[in-house]
Amino acid sequence: MIEGLIIHTAEQGTPEWLEARKGVITGSRFRDCREKLKSGTPAKKSIDYAKDVAREREGGEPLQAFSNSAMRLGTEQEPYARMLYERKTGHIVEEAGFITTVDRLFGVSVDGLVGDDGLIEIKTMVNSDTLFTAFVDGDVSNYLDQCNGALWLLGRKWIDLVLWAHDLQKMKIIRIERNEDAIEELEADLVEFERTVTHHQKSLQLALKEAA
Repeated sequence: MIEGLIIHTAEQGTPEWLEARKGVITGSRFRDCREKLKSGTPAKKSIDYAKDVAREREGGEPLQAFSNSAMRLGTEQEPYARMLYERKTGHIVEEAGFITTVDRLFGVSVDGLVGDDGLIEIKTMVNSDTLFTAFVDGDVSNYLDQCNGALWLLGRKWIDLVLWAHDLQKMKIIRIERNEDAIEELEADLVEFERTVTHHQKSLQLALKEAA
């Protein structure tokens, strides 16, 4: 677990919630942070995200505020999926809010804390491609960096990835155990990504100073 964490309890989508996320490398984008070309250099998605974070840290608007219909549906379905998870497993889930490191470099929004050791992450299967990839075929690779990142920051032993097919009223729960090797690799890549953010931030600071 990272020493020293801040729990932000503002409701999702509020100005306070957006402010808490501003300039923070967030768990939902950890996978993008690690995107690389075959040559090993950062992919465009990774570079673009680093520039977004750098801009936010210099006072830019929180670009994470973007929300589409799929994201809104996922937010709407989350309380029901959490309740159904509790009913199916017998676990009591404590809502967590947005949690950041004290330096606000990294943060995660987990969908719930379970006892002293567990977490849950709820994914609503909004489109059919996601449904067949994750729910049917069991390929949850798109979510592993986010899940491992939550285990890294919060020091938990496991996380239940909850796949919720809302229109079909079916739920699949996939337990992901803590894997120290995977977490160490993730941490190294995220620290490297943070250096990239800092590089772009310094470039932006210089350009803004010259334009003043």
